[in-house]
Amino acid sequence: MSSLTKAEIVETLHGNLGAGWIRPQAQDLVEAVLEMIRSSLEREETVKLPGFGNFSVRKKRARAGRNPKSGEEVEISARKVVSFKSSSMLKDRVSGHPSRRAAEIPGQCRVISEKASM
Repeated sequence: MSSLTKAEIVETLHGNLGAGWIRPQAQDLVEAVLEMIRSSLEREETVKLPGFGNFSVRKKRARAGRNPKSGEEVEISARKVVSFKSSSMLKDRVSGHPSRRAAEIPGQCRVISEKASM
């Protein structure tokens, strides 16, 4: 199993943008998008990416837990976690059953790199 890295996204974006763009501009674009997502999540806003999914911040309450090594009960403090819920279109693509909606929206689910589709 391989991973898609930020550097690969920058390279693919740079290749797709055309001759007018230089690599640092593609990198700045990727960084700007990621910063927008980070900032929105810090403000506890939901990030909705149609055809991909939604990122949101969930609040988890404090609860009792157990140390797996010692068996001792411990308090797990309240915290916030980032949650991702994939869209049905993404679920269909990952499972190998493309939905009709993906075919109806041209370019909506373009693969960023060949490595990502492996």
